[in-house]
Order: sequence, then C-alpha cells, then structure tokens
Amino acid sequence: MDTIFALASAQGKAGVAVIRLSGPQAHTAAGIIAGDGLPSRGMRMRGLKAGDGSVLDDGLVLTFQAPASFTGEDVVEFQIHGSTATVNAVLRCLSEIDDLRLAEPGEFTRRALENGKMDLAQVEGLADLIDAETEAQRVQAQTILAGALGDLAERWRRDLIRAASLLEAVIDFADEEVPTDVSPEVRDLISGVMTDLKREEQGVAISERIRTGFEVAIIGLPNAGKSTLLNALAGRDAAITSEYAGTTRDVIEVRMDLAGLPVTLLDTAGLRQTEDHVENLGIELARKRAMSADLRVFLAESVDDLGIPMQNGDIQVFPKSDLREDSTDGVSGKTGQGVDQLISDISLRLRDRTTKSGIATRERHRIAILKALQALEASLAVLESGPDLYDIAAEELRTAIRALESLVGRIDVETLLDEIFSSFCLGK
Repeated sequence: MDTIFALASAQGKAGVAVIRLSGPQAHTAAGIIAGDGLPSRGMRMRGLKAGDGSVLDDGLVLTFQAPASFTGEDVVEFQIHGSTATVNAVLRCLSEIDDLRLAEPGEFTRRALENGKMDLAQVEGLADLIDAETEAQRVQAQTILAGALGDLAERWRRDLIRAASLLEAVIDFADEEVPTDVSPEVRDLISGVMTDLKREEQGVAISERIRTGFEVAIIGLPNAGKSTLLNALAGRDAAITSEYAGTTRDVIEVRMDLAGLPVTLLDTAGLRQTEDHVENLGIELARKRAMSADLRVFLAESVDDLGIPMQNGDIQVFPKSDLREDSTDGVSGKTGQGVDQLISDISLRLRDRTTKSGIATRERHRIAILKALQALEASLAVLESGPDLYDIAAEELRTAIRALESLVGRIDVETLLDEIFSSFCLGK
C-alpha cells in the first residue's frame, strides 16, 4: 500500500501539532527528515531538517512497528511546534519524498479497519467520539469504540452457529436415529438471541438521540414569553423579543448541554388564528416541529388553548410568573424565576429516557437487527414443523448470522465505507 501522511491534530496555531505517517515507507521517510538511527519502536527528540539541510524544527519522533500501531502498519508521528508555518514546512518536505502522498479523509482509520485493528462499529464509535460535545455522547461513543457492540454481535453469532450446527447434525444423520431431540436447545438459543435483539432495537431511537441530540420545543400563545425564556435558558440573546405579538415567525434553535445531554431548544411562533400569511406559515411550522420534538414545554395557562395535545413526559408551566400573584408552577425568563427548576425538570425527563438506550446507536444497526429478527422468527416457525424442514430452519439461521456480521463490517458493507469515512477529518 502507499505510504500516506497528514496533519493529525487540528488546523491552526497551537502549542503542539502532530503529523502522522503510515505505510511501508513510513520509517524510511522519517529517517530522511529526522536523521538515521530511529528505533523501530519508541521515541526520540530530533532536529528535523529539509532536503537542503535547513532546520525545520525540533520535535519528538514516535515510531510504531507493524502490527502494533493504530493502522496496523509501520507508523511514525512527529510532534512539533504548532505554528502554521512550521506545520506547512514539514508537510511540504514530506510531499517531496518519493512514494509518499497526502492521506485522504479518514484513510488512517480505514486502514485500521482493513488491517483488523477495528471493526466497523468501532469506526463509527471513533467518529462519534471525535464529534462528542457532551458527557453522555462521550460515554456512549467510548462504549462503542471499546468494542461493546462487536462483543454482543459475536456472542449472538456464536449462539446461532451452535443452533445451526445442531440442526445440521440432524440433517447429516437423517437416515439414522438421532438419540437426542435438539429442538429444545435450538429453540432456547434462538429465543435468547431474539430477546436481546428486541431490546437493542427498541433502544436504538434513544441511543441515536444521545448521539444526535434531543429536541425540546417551547410552545405557547403569542407574547407568552417564549423567546425571553429561550434567551434565559441559553444565557444569551438568541431570539428577538418585543412586546408585540407575532414577533417570532420561524423556529429558532439553540444547542445546549443539559446535565451532560445534547439538547436543541426550539423557540416557536405563538399559536393563534391570524390573517397574516407569513405568520401562518410560521405557526404551521411550529406545530410540525412541536409534534416531532422529543419533549414539549407548554408555556400556557391552559394547554387546551394551544390545540396540541400533551404527551407523556411533557411539561406545563405558567408564563410570566413575575406578573402573577401565585408564582407556583410558573416561570419567568425576564427575572429567571423558575428557570432552574424548569432546566432540572427537562433534564430529569430526558435522563429517564436514556435508561432505555441500548448499545446500538445508528439506523444501520437497527436495520441489521430487524433483518436478523425476521430471519430468526422464520427459523422458529419452520422449526415447529419438525426435522423434515430443519434444512430451511438452518438456512434462516445463516441469514440471521450474516445480518449480525454486517453490524461489525464482516460482510456487505463496501457501499457504506465511502459515506462513513467521508465524515472524518484529513488526519484521521
């Protein structure tokens, strides 16, 4: 394979920058810049020099020998001073070395996948870890990166292989008396896997919300203080506020970290009947976004006035509590009264939902799980018909096994790779 190189740390000025090389010529290329005598595995402080002998920088050179590296190939990393000029100078010198080329986005990680250092689910976990903004996202991504989904898939696969082998043993000895009825054990193995798969499939929606973020819509009548409340929750002037009804015409989104969870707050147009065509468009959009949100905060005296039904877990608070004699269950974005309690209530409700999350985090995972479940249900149905149809039951088990193998990238994932790795930065 080609030897590739790229800046592995973020672009821009920094205290330290990391430039990574991977491939069969990595150690040779490093020696051209850092001098001969680099260990095949270890670290050295070296002066880095260009081809004409001019000094580029002093830096730490780390060498890794295949297969004990991130990519599974020979790898070298230069830790140098992070000025833009220094980084560009080193990259320019590397580009002038024969048999080296700039890495494509995600190519280091792709090589790790191709060399068996990671499975596809771990690659997705790494992408999520890089993008993590909150503690919940970090924990979830770290779990996937550590191989938890791959471990589950392997356990399910092992049980189904055992079940298929029992059926195939009966098929192989069809002309002889088999001393033991294998169907109870096969049924137990299949049922156990199906129970796990159903639990994971049900938890994908919540897991995906942890990964992409929950949506919380603030809805109410015009001039109820929704935009003022949004600004108070965000801690900044994210939305325009005025004493005139109908100020908000579009959905305003503010991304926040609530108790470690990624949350997007939605400020929506006030819900009312109006002759204003543009405001009506905003009201219709408000209704759609409110209905699709994960949670709604009804800022209203009466929910019935809004024409949107409350769902399980939704919150109702009275608006403008600073103007009310009884401020119980009220909130005021203007004075901050009740805002902390509202944040606590939203966080608690969303946190309760995360308890139902599973390890699978993506729609791709859910589809693979559903395919496996469908095959296992078919296998159980055929199993009830007796040994004459065990060959069909065994084939359905093999279909389920292939679906589970696609979770970790063993089969049928080539079409996904370009899409997955296109989301990675250049040096990863």
